[in-house]
Amino acid sequence: MFEEIEVSSKSREEFIDITRSVENVVKKSAVHEGFCIVYVPHTTAGVTVNENADPSVCRDILGMLSRLAPRDDPQYRHSEGNSDSHIKSALIGFSHMIPIHDSRLTLGTWQGVFFCEFDGPRRRSVFVSVISAKM
Repeated sequence: MFEEIEVSSKSREEFIDITRSVENVVKKSAVHEGFCIVYVPHTTAGVTVNENADPSVCRDILGMLSRLAPRDDPQYRHSEGNSDSHIKSALIGFSHMIPIHDSRLTLGTWQGVFFCEFDGPRRRSVFVSVISAKM
């Protein structure tokens, strides 16, 4: 099963919890055992699995990424002015594979799936593929 999830960011950089949307795709798929692949087809956005109980974790990650790749570094050559967004996306990554067991994502107690916006606000896509482990 393949489904596209639409995400709308409200600021230039933010983490958006998409766990429930991804879980809904898994539920619709009726796959009991398998894998869920979450893929972001953008060069200035990403996806991560991290803590979703305390929002300060996401703020801390964004803060550290901003220090690693500041927005206005004079060494950037890319003419669109979003080189930092490309770097942050490369550091976070664009996909995750999450096992499915008993028709559920096997996330840890505090884990969630986050769309990571680095060049918003924008409307974005997240592709979710659910693959059955049945042979």
